[in-house]
Amino acid sequence: MPDEKSNKRAIRTKAQAGRRPAAMRRPDAAHFPGASVHASLASEIGLRIVRGDYPPGTILPNEAQWSRTFNVSRSAVREAIKMLMAKSLLASRPKIGSWVEPKERWNLLDRDVLAWYATAPDREVFLRTVQEFRHIIEPEASAFAAVRRSDEQMAEISQACREMGEAASLQERIRADTRFHLAILRASGNDLLVPLGVLIESALDHLFVFTTQQVGDQRRAQRLHEAIEKNIRLQHPSAARNAVHKLLADTDEGIGRGRG
Repeated sequence: MPDEKSNKRAIRTKAQAGRRPAAMRRPDAAHFPGASVHASLASEIGLRIVRGDYPPGTILPNEAQWSRTFNVSRSAVREAIKMLMAKSLLASRPKIGSWVEPKERWNLLDRDVLAWYATAPDREVFLRTVQEFRHIIEPEASAFAAVRRSDEQMAEISQACREMGEAASLQERIRADTRFHLAILRASGNDLLVPLGVLIESALDHLFVFTTQQVGDQRRAQRLHEAIEKNIRLQHPSAARNAVHKLLADTDEGIGRGRG
């Protein structure tokens, strides 16, 4: 990171040249929804960072500027900045201020960061990133689940699969779909996959919203899920693994159709 003198010069230069991204006041900025003003403010700033309004390396407006922009207290701004620093989106130093960290340092497994990432303009990149993760994790997790699942875990997987087929709305189907895949991760018996699955829950929701809208034959999608459920229930690990590969390939095609 540059020393303090060079950063001060950079701040003055940006201010004079008007190169700092504008932090425009919104008509509804005075009243954030929800119980926590600082959490809502962190969400607003975090979304702007992830979608590219403030690229990595950008020195952000100071407390007084944020306070005027959103009509909130400076203490709320400080707490919001702390939240974003905890998610590794920002770093800060006295007399310099806060700047956006490089993207590779962001905590992309944080629920909020994932949600912001999913609404970024390059949504397809995000969806493909989630898909790559699924290709790495889910086939083997399903194979493990076929061997290790308990009766209670199997009942949870089966119920989610059944509720997918019986869903009366897109939202109900997506929620059941997410429960289905998270239940398989839990049934895999690997303790590291359980918290990981919970963290990516919002990512799966965004992915399933997109791909479910692209899939014309919901009955085919249901059959693919039922094949996974059946092979886990019958304790056929290789067949369960192959069934997941087929489902993921179908999802890949759905993302491709969305691009077209």
